[in-house]
Amino acid sequence: MTSPSASSSPVTVVVRYFASARAAAGTEEEKVELAAGATVADAVQVLRELHPGQLSRVLDAASFLVNEMAVRDRGRALSDGAHLDVLPPFAGG
Repeated sequence: MTSPSASSSPVTVVVRYFASARAAAGTEEEKVELAAGATVADAVQVLRELHPGQLSRVLDAASFLVNEMAVRDRGRALSDGAHLDVLPPFAGG
């Protein structure tokens, strides 16, 4: 019997919420387990399921960072241990 390949192992992502995203999620940070090959879009869908309601609206307008780098393509794959930051729009003044 062979062991499963690393690519089939689930990945754990640390999600960090800021500003109104933090309030909507009710937490500052959480770990989310995703299927191997999961993308930012997949993570967002899981977050919607974990926190229905206000967070879903925040996610619609949010920007995301993966390991402190801006993500414009929600199809970007996430690696095990990645940090996904949820940044809602900020009003300036």
